[in-house]
Amino acid sequence: MQTYYYLAASQKFLCEDEPLDEVFRERYRNYKEQEKEVDFWLVKEPAFLEAPALAAVKAKCPHPAAAIISSDRQFITWLKLRLEFVLTGEFQAPSDTIPDALASLVMA
Repeated sequence: MQTYYYLAASQKFLCEDEPLDEVFRERYRNYKEQEKEVDFWLVKEPAFLEAPALAAVKAKCPHPAAAIISSDRQFITWLKLRLEFVLTGEFQAPSDTIPDALASLVMA
């Protein structure tokens, strides 16, 4: 089972109000230089929020929601410190309620 860390907020906030393009470009460049596989994704209307264990998070998050998901806890922690008005947490996949985190990325 893989642990994924997330930062969730409204789509408007993450996709329009915050200049995340620059952050992602720098991160992609850094990963390419290190020959590291990309381990973060920006997902609109993330399916993992539908899991019963995340009902409280879904209730607190403005809709439509968006999330940045990563297997790197430090990256999500860094983003949380940089951004305001976001929710963070973690989930394990696959599980009984979250079959495959990467599949939820495709469905979003």
